[in-house]
Amino acid sequence: MEVFPIVHTNFWDAVIAVPLVVLLTQICKWLLNIPKPYIPAVANVFGLIISIFFAHRNNLWTGTFMGFFYGNAGVGFYSSIKTQIKAYRNT
Repeated sequence: MEVFPIVHTNFWDAVIAVPLVVLLTQICKWLLNIPKPYIPAVANVFGLIISIFFAHRNNLWTGTFMGFFYGNAGVGFYSSIKTQIKAYRNT
């Protein structure tokens, strides 16, 4: 076993996994009425599930690392889009 795992990622991770995390998180927000402070944790859980069980199922450490990446990237993507829309509406 290597000290640091080699993370093999590709373009499809960002194109499929991150929007899927955003979509699943939004569905959970609408259906389960989750309080706002818990939304990033929900996104990280979805990111971990997608990464560990689907994208990087052969390596737990890589799946864990990339799962947090997917979750946090999804939260950042949503926040960025929301900020841009608010700024556009105020101009």
